[in-house]
Amino acid sequence: MIDGVEIKKLKPIHDERGWLVEILRCDDDLFKNFGQVYLSTAYPGVVKAWHLHKKQTDNFTCIRGVMKVALYDAREKSPTFKKIDEFLVDEKNPILISVPPGVYHGFKAVGRKTAYFINVPNLPYNYKKPDEHRLPPDTKKIPYRWVLAPGKKHG
Repeated sequence: MIDGVEIKKLKPIHDERGWLVEILRCDDDLFKNFGQVYLSTAYPGVVKAWHLHKKQTDNFTCIRGVMKVALYDAREKSPTFKKIDEFLVDEKNPILISVPPGVYHGFKAVGRKTAYFINVPNLPYNYKKPDEHRLPPDTKKIPYRWVLAPGKKHG
């Protein structure tokens, strides 16, 4: 696993009314501080990649559909420099992925349904100076190949 990336296995609690799952708590070991909460979606077959933050830690999970997540360690001083991790996140594998600064990440909606994911970054989005550093999903700088569906907007 990439140095600094943490995974929290989520535990749904079911009863006859439905279910509940705690995604991130302030007393979790991987919790840093609260920045904001947002929901993002990807339509079937769409890749949203690559981006990295220099200051922000992302904490995300897929809450509906299936999300294939790939990470790439771009930190030259990291013991896992250039390592790639890949995860499949859905109701059968409910995990929270905590991605530290300096690690590129992206995801793809797998299957026929829109994938919904929730992110709880430790910093709020700064509209004047965004901490967003992007590469296209088919960049040669990252040795990972997304299967890009023709005719769909990716990135």
